[in-house]
Parts: sequence; structure tokens; C-alpha cells
Amino acid sequence: MNEVDPRRLLKDIPQDPGVYRMLDATGGVLYVGKAKRLRRRVASYFGRSLNSRLQLMVSQIADIEVTVTRTEGEALLLESNLIKALQPRFNVLLRDDKSYPYIRLTTQDAFPRLAFYRGSRKTEGRLFGPYPSGWAVRETLRLLQKLFPVRQCEDSFFRNRSRPCLQYQIKRCDGPCVGLVSPEQYAQDVAHSIKFLSGRSDEVVDELVAAMERASAALEFERAAVLRDQIATLRQIQERQYVNGEGGDLDIIAAAQEAGMNCVQVFFIRGGRNLGNKGFFPQAPADTDEPTLLAAFLTQFYADKEIPPELILSREPEDVDLLQEALGERAGRRVRIRVRVRAERARWLEMARDNAQFALKSRLGSQAGYARRLNELRDALDLDEAPGRLECFDISHTGGERTVASCVVFDGEGPRKPDYRRFNIEGITTGDDYAAMHQALTRRYTRVKQGEYPIPDLLFIDGGRGQLGAAAEALRELGIGGPRLVGVSKGPDRRPGTEQLWLLGQEAPVILPGDSPAMHLIEQIRDEAHRFAITGHRQRRAKARTTSVLEEISGIGPKRRQRLLKQLGGLRGLARAGVEEIAGVEGIGRQLAQQIHEAFHRDVPES
Repeated sequence: MNEVDPRRLLKDIPQDPGVYRMLDATGGVLYVGKAKRLRRRVASYFGRSLNSRLQLMVSQIADIEVTVTRTEGEALLLESNLIKALQPRFNVLLRDDKSYPYIRLTTQDAFPRLAFYRGSRKTEGRLFGPYPSGWAVRETLRLLQKLFPVRQCEDSFFRNRSRPCLQYQIKRCDGPCVGLVSPEQYAQDVAHSIKFLSGRSDEVVDELVAAMERASAALEFERAAVLRDQIATLRQIQERQYVNGEGGDLDIIAAAQEAGMNCVQVFFIRGGRNLGNKGFFPQAPADTDEPTLLAAFLTQFYADKEIPPELILSREPEDVDLLQEALGERAGRRVRIRVRVRAERARWLEMARDNAQFALKSRLGSQAGYARRLNELRDALDLDEAPGRLECFDISHTGGERTVASCVVFDGEGPRKPDYRRFNIEGITTGDDYAAMHQALTRRYTRVKQGEYPIPDLLFIDGGRGQLGAAAEALRELGIGGPRLVGVSKGPDRRPGTEQLWLLGQEAPVILPGDSPAMHLIEQIRDEAHRFAITGHRQRRAKARTTSVLEEISGIGPKRRQRLLKQLGGLRGLARAGVEEIAGVEGIGRQLAQQIHEAFHRDVPES
């Protein structure tokens, strides 16, 4: 136990429900917990025998902060938000920073469009999902194009057609852009799409069968054959995607634990359709059992996501009644957590368990290989221990234009994408990579010095001795020591596997064998930094070119520029538009429209 007097820590803590935060001597948060009675719960850490993990935590406690809530349910919600924000080392932690994709139907349009969507749920149109991955969305959109010819093209493309596109030729669209389908027929296809995405495919089949019979009675055999093929395709999709006996929305969640690692598999069922599954690997203290793991997972996973009315779990989570109450409060309706299920649901739950076990074994195998690479890197660079945090910087530009620097981060488990950063480089001589590297490291490590990020064990620089020297100078100016600096340059013939490693103070480079696991890890980190840098550079360059032509035309300010791009479907739509179309935009006269048209056809920029 530490030397802090528990009575001093406990004296001002009330018996109300709320959340407590255990702090170390530096003010860092060790643990976040909730309690029905705060004082009693916190006192229990000092008055009973504890396992080794809790003993270690208690030995580091220097202070305790509490937040009082009205109910235990409110405390549970606040606890999950604080854990996601603070990432305390003694809590179960879920890394899940991605928003989930949806299919959006633009119901506000005369001819609605089906499209991939990721972002706020407060948007125009109607959303279907969420889907576990972008692939699942794209696959569903592909199937929908075979079933119902609802357009999926961009608005700018749709508004500027004078003849139907290839999608019409291959019978994936009815050509609403050029008036080849009536609004009534198109509305019927949209209605069928909505029913399909809402899990009401049986209704669609019944309607198509009735339409096929009417077409046959009217001797419209070609139309009847098209409807027959639609019905057959829909039946095939039902066999592949639909869960027998299910008609509502639910998530099936199963956990697996082995060798100190955890996996949670989530199957998304919406409208009776299996939208796919996704695996998660929460970090948790070694003695965390499955009920505790699932309880922590649910509160963090559903903190900012849609909660279905029913959750089927592999084990009953800790405080299940409280969880149901808190999740129901967040969802605005009742949420049921079920563990004991039968028949088809039991088979689906067993499949979720099998997937969790398989994903965990694959991860353990991958982690073992990654750990071996880290150990090989330790030996290759003569380090005292395997590096726990690695950073790599790269510079990207085209002829010095719109220079962007990237910083990617790897830790003991692999890429740590929330810590990635890009830097737009300004105020240097065009094409001066040394100055760009110096500026990027100065900006990054000023924040490191302020305590925003930890100091890495290894710092890779994409480049040779010159870039390495610029990086070392930046760290010296900031007074930062600690990270081992390594420059990674291409070999004489610039082939992969012939890279040279430059270390400060050494005249000759270190050259590792091409099949070295350490070299493979360095190449992976360097390639990730390159990918991240060039993506940022291309985005910055495209953004600059999007507005550069308009900015050069006198009389077009930010508001007119925005109105032009919005009403004509972006830069491509504007480049294709005629003088009359441009003049039709509010605030743009014919003379100005002529200038815009001439500017774009004199020099059409890339997009």
C-alpha cells in the first residue's frame, strides 16, 4: 500500500451515486469507476484483500476525484464517456474510433439516390444500417442495382447528362437523368428498395409476383420475364442474408479470452438481415472475467452508436439490470439483454462464439509474429529492450507544391492510428526537404515536450543523412533526448529490401538482409508513413486546385464561389456547365458567367 492516508482521501466523499477517478502523483488517471454509494465503494479498495492488479493500482493512488450523479444509471453513462476520453490503464479499454457506414437514400430529391454514407446521423434523407464495414455497404448497393434500377450516381453527374450512361446500357439504371423512366415507375423502385433495406422483402416478392401475373395476363411476356428474374434474384439474396425467424433489429455479441487477450465479435442484424460482423480487441487487465469485459464493452461501444432493441450475449454481463436501464435511457426506448436463447438464435450465438475464438487465435498468431519482429529490431539496433513506441516521419510534395509531412505511430500491438498526425509545411524554400523535416519535428516534439504525447523509443526518418541531421537538430533545439534516431534511405538500385539504415554518429549505413524480420517491420512503418503523407499531400493539392481557378476571377468571393460549386455539383460539374447554366446561379450575371466558362476551358484543372 502507499503512504497516503486513506482517511484523508475518503473524508469528503459522499454516499451518493456517482463516478470516482483514481489519480497518481502526476495527476494522471489510473482508474475510473462508478458506484451506487461512492464512499462505500471507494473505501472497499483500502479495507479488504485485493488481487495483485488492484494492489498495484492502490499503491499508486495519490488522490481521488468524484462526480456525483442523480442515479446509478447516469453514473454508468458518465463512466463510459470518461473511460473513452481518458483511457485509464487499469480499465477495460475499447479502441473503436471509426464511425460506422450507412446507406443513404436522398428522399429530398425528385429522383432519389442510393449512396454510401459515413457521418452524422442528423442529415437529409433516410439512413439504413449501420453496416460493420464499407465493403458490406458496397456489396449491398451492388445487389440493389441488380434488383431495382435506382440511381447511385453523383448529383453533379446526374444533372449534366444529355444521354444515358453505361449503367443504363447494362440495365442497372432506368435513365431518370434523361427522362427515360416515369416518376411513378421510379417511385415504385424506390419503395421496393426501402422495403428491402427495412427487412420487408417478402412484401416486395408478393408485389413482384402480382405484377408478373398481370403482365402475363396482358401478354407482356418480356416484362413478365424481367419480373421473374427479379424475383429469383431476390430469393437468392434472402437465402444468403436473412436470419430465419427474425424480423427486427438486434446485435449478437460473443466474447473470447486467451493468453491475456480479448476478442468481442458483433453480428449486426437489421430488419432480419445479417449485415455482417466485426471483431474488436479491447485491452483489459489480466484478471478481467467475461461478464466484466462484456459490461465494459457495451457501455463504451454504444456510447455514440445506434442501439438496437435487443442484444444477445454469450454471457450475462456484470450489472445487467443497470446496463439495460442505462442503454434504454440512451436509446430512448427499452433495450433487452438476453443470454439464454433457443433454436436459430442459439445457432447464431454459437457462430458468433466460433468467430470470436477464430479471430482471437489469428490475432495471437499475428501478435506473436509482430513481437518477434520487435525483438529482431531490438537486436539489429543493439537496444536494451524491445521498443514500446515507434514513430516515423515522411515528406511529400510535387515539385515543392503543397508540402505535407506525416507522422505515424506504432506501439507494442501495431499501428496506433489515433496518434497519427499530418503537418502542412509553410514558410520554407520550395523543395527543401531538410527544412520541411526540421519544421515537422519541431511542431510535433514541442507538443511532446508539453506532455501531450509520450517520447518514442525509436524515431525513423524517411531519408538519408541529410534528413537525419535535420531531425537531430530539431530535437537538440528543443532539448529533447531519448528517442533513438534512424534514417531509412533507398539502396543504390532503389529496390525494396535494399534499404540502408543511418544512425547518428556512424559514417557507414547499417544494411540488414532483405529477409530480416526487423527490416520487414521497418519497411512496414516507412511505407505507412509514405502512404499517410502522400494521401495528405494529394488532398491538399486537390483542395487548392479546386478553388484556384475561381479565385483568379475578379468579382467571385467566397460566397459566390461556394454557391457555384454547390449548385453545379462541384468543380467537375462547373467545368462541364455551359454559359447559360452558370448564369442561372444566383448572383452570377451573363458577363461573369462567360469569364468563368472561358477560364475553365482555357485551363481545366485536375480534380
